[in-house]
Amino acid sequence: MKVELRLLDKADKEISKLPRAVKGAIYDFQRKFREDPASHSLQLKQLEGNSRLYSARVTDAYRALLLKVSGTQYLLVAVKPRGEAYENLDRYACQVNPVSGGIEFVDIVHAEDILLTQRDVVPPAQRGPESLFAAYSATQLLELGVAAPLLPLIAKITTEEELLGLAEYAPQLTAEVLLRLYDGVSPGEVLEQVTTPVRADDAVDVADYEKAMARPATLVTTDDIALQAVLEGDFARWQVFLHPLQRKVVERSYNGPARVSGGPGTGKTIVALHRVRHLVDSLPPGGAKEVLFTTFNKNLAADLRSRLLELAGREIFERVDVINIDSLASKVATEAEPGVRRHWMDDSRAVELWRQMLFELEEERWDARFLHDEWSQVVLGQAVSSRDDYFRVRRAGRGRTLNRMQRAEVWQLIEKFTKRLSEANLWTFRQVAAHAARIEKARAASTGHRYKYVVVDEAQDLSPAHWMLLRAMVAPGPNDMFLAGDTHQRIYDNYVSLGSLGIAIRGRSTRLTLSYRSTHEILTVAEKLLGSEEWDDLDGGTDSLDGYRSVLRGPQPSFRGYPSRQNELDGIVQQVKDWLSADGASFSIGIAVPERRLMPEVEGYLNSHGLAAVSIGAGGPRKPDAVHVGTLHRFKGLEYQRMIVAGISDGIFPAPRVESLKETEPLRYQREIKQARSLLFVAATRARDSLVVSWHGVPSPFLPQPAPD
Repeated sequence: MKVELRLLDKADKEISKLPRAVKGAIYDFQRKFREDPASHSLQLKQLEGNSRLYSARVTDAYRALLLKVSGTQYLLVAVKPRGEAYENLDRYACQVNPVSGGIEFVDIVHAEDILLTQRDVVPPAQRGPESLFAAYSATQLLELGVAAPLLPLIAKITTEEELLGLAEYAPQLTAEVLLRLYDGVSPGEVLEQVTTPVRADDAVDVADYEKAMARPATLVTTDDIALQAVLEGDFARWQVFLHPLQRKVVERSYNGPARVSGGPGTGKTIVALHRVRHLVDSLPPGGAKEVLFTTFNKNLAADLRSRLLELAGREIFERVDVINIDSLASKVATEAEPGVRRHWMDDSRAVELWRQMLFELEEERWDARFLHDEWSQVVLGQAVSSRDDYFRVRRAGRGRTLNRMQRAEVWQLIEKFTKRLSEANLWTFRQVAAHAARIEKARAASTGHRYKYVVVDEAQDLSPAHWMLLRAMVAPGPNDMFLAGDTHQRIYDNYVSLGSLGIAIRGRSTRLTLSYRSTHEILTVAEKLLGSEEWDDLDGGTDSLDGYRSVLRGPQPSFRGYPSRQNELDGIVQQVKDWLSADGASFSIGIAVPERRLMPEVEGYLNSHGLAAVSIGAGGPRKPDAVHVGTLHRFKGLEYQRMIVAGISDGIFPAPRVESLKETEPLRYQREIKQARSLLFVAATRARDSLVVSWHGVPSPFLPQPAPD
């Protein structure tokens, strides 16, 4: 008799900590169990006093605990040492959550052990006099979706450490409800923000496990490949355990453009990947590429291609264009004008040309960077083609106001600059994006839109010209555009109001709050690096990280100052050696620096001390089995077990040119400061387990300052 065997989420938390040989045996066990669960070698038997819970042999020393869902369906809910599996059989609680309708499994004894372990960490004098949740009745907690078997333990929680320890292993809805209540969110708001989005769409029969198995709230593996991915860890786990809220976002039908936001590690990119697959599944059969999946960064676009292929398979992958936005713009322009050859330049080169022109004109009233941004973001970004249009255009997010006379002066300078570029056949990427948007708009009017759906990852990094191009590529309508991004991670100077560009997301936004990447300790430090700045939501409103947190635990991040640059390099080498020694020479280490000139110095110093290190270039890291060294920008979209963010010294970060704007251009100074803080925030949140931030001399003002003597 062939049966279905799936792995329940949270079981992998314990399985990931088992010896490697046992993990291999689990994979072999699930194959044998599916072929013949009655095999004598598996020793399948029902546990006393529990009609649904069974045990089966994985190895001589370990037993699998299985929840029988139906005659042919089982869930692997835990793998325990043989003796422990049969002790205190009333310790195991299985239920269908009456709110979410999902299957939940709790090992009460294990949960209590975690609570006691955390209690030992906190001295009695620092513990609260009563439970953190004394103000909430059992009825209130159950209505919010808290697992009933955990109520006695919840009543004993008196510290944040105990709460976080329990939350890591509690059912996910229970953990999120408790964490939000602890943050001071009212039960009504928790009901609206946490519980309602994952509430079952139908009436819940708590005795119907078979129906519960099919609901999004039951997070399970689906096949052998998925189980192997969980056992091995890494990205592929996301193919399996989509949070119910994430799944609803993925599968929802929207009346127009929609957006998902959230802090680093909350699964925005994963949601975007699953959304692409969902959209392709909704298409009629055919071979055309009707879905565009784009982002700003070339490295990330390449990573998205491999992830989509791994997640969705070749058949779906072939229906999607996965390409970074500037390559897409170049493709559009080349298709329309195949004989035209363009000479490219980046923004830094363009700013230098602005400086040269202003010097030649003896023009001292305007700054080259300001004029470049005005041209790129306002003129190119909003397809302004005449002086009169420029007088009328909205300059949202530019900070500095311009009167009519000033606009006339700026327009005259822009005309002179663009004429110079035209004569030299020089193009910036934003110029090409704006040019491609005009081409695509005309193409759509004559032959129809290029794509049926557009999905954008890291949406905060795109410029107005990019958005105009995308708007021209897909007809306005249901599910036309899906955006994933976080303005706290905006590391390029691109500020937009999507509504003004014909992309109305208001009322169709979802915010994710639970980080699956970094530890609680790392996130706490990273959020402080953002300072007290205010962040936009891409549509004229504000965004925040309220409720953003992790239930993962780890060591406190380290902040280390050194007398000199040489001392800091020595400190980096020693830290890498310590990590490699502790991890058994396993490589998952990144070192981020604020300036490009520091990359070869760090890379060379590591290699000279026998530590394999490579720089992260435009195409990504060249070797996986080495320490990766790159600028803060280069680490966007990457993640590492351990990170060093080095060289964060006063006078280096933020760059001196930023500080020079403080008195002369305070609004631009504020934007540059926010961008620098975002860079530091992004780099810090690449770390999964360990983070070290270092400097030499005086620390950057962005870092926690040492207490005075």
